Amino acid sequence: MEPENQTSISKFFLLGFSQDPEHQPILFGTFLSMFVVTVLGNLLIILAIISDSHLHTPMYFFLSNLSLTDICFTSTTIPKMLVNIQTQNRSITYAGCITQMYFFMVFGGMDTFLLAVMAYDRFVAICHPLHYLVIMNPRLCGLLVLVSWFISLMYSLMQSLLVLRLSFCTNWIIQLFYCELAQAITIACSDTLANHILLYIVTGLLGIVPFSGIVFSYTRIASSIMIIPSADGKYKAFSTCGSHLSVVSLFYGTGLGVYLSSGASPSSWKGMVASVIYTVVTPMLNPFIYSLRNRDIKRALQRLLRRILYVQC
Repeated sequence: MEPENQTSISKFFLLGFSQDPEHQPILFGTFLSMFVVTVLGNLLIILAIISDSHLHTPMYFFLSNLSLTDICFTSTTIPKMLVNIQTQNRSITYAGCITQMYFFMVFGGMDTFLLAVMAYDRFVAICHPLHYLVIMNPRLCGLLVLVSWFISLMYSLMQSLLVLRLSFCTNWIIQLFYCELAQAITIACSDTLANHILLYIVTGLLGIVPFSGIVFSYTRIASSIMIIPSADGKYKAFSTCGSHLSVVSLFYGTGLGVYLSSGASPSSWKGMVASVIYTVVTPMLNPFIYSLRNRDIKRALQRLLRRILYVQC
């Protein structure tokens, strides 16, 4: 039986990685470990920030939101992939695919906006330190996060609604391990012009505008740091931005890899590796980057772990 359009299609097939039965336990163990580390690492960051009053500042407020977004971002793809590996069933329902696609875009967009907001926060802190608390007041911080959520939700909703109007004839195979928007558009057998226009224009804006804001912020930050007379002052200023710059480089570097690989063969190994780094590895490494390069987070985590061990004893 071959469905003719989206009203009769019941499922997609996520091709993912190797279908060799011998490789399945290794894949399952690897991605389960990465998922657990991602969730626990980001959760510890959130708990450390909540439990330590010294971290109740705009910088760590945005960091806690980033950690929460990373947990949700990873949770939209990995659990389904683990279930598919365990059950030897690579299918996902049509409704499940659209839902996964929607939330993947929501949390991916939130990551982009939060990194831009955090860059602006560092710009104000270093370039306008005397007015930092006045500018980055709780109302503005909350508003920036709410606006980021609103834009991400609306953009993802528009993309998902446009996918719902597409017809899928005989090709139901998505080459990745999750439902990816560009590949879903590619396998459709109806007119996808509107989908491609929205995909490239809006995605370009959502990528270019925040990234331009990050570049502008750090250009100004670098200029301000260079005029600081003392070496200790320069080191302290750079150290406050080091963690964020590392995360930005990792996120945009792997995201660019996914974007560039989309122009190659959809089943290319490079595209699969770039997708894994972007969707799994980056959220997993973020807590380590912030905890290893940030003294305040280190101390807060140590105090939190001591409290946990004390309660258990």
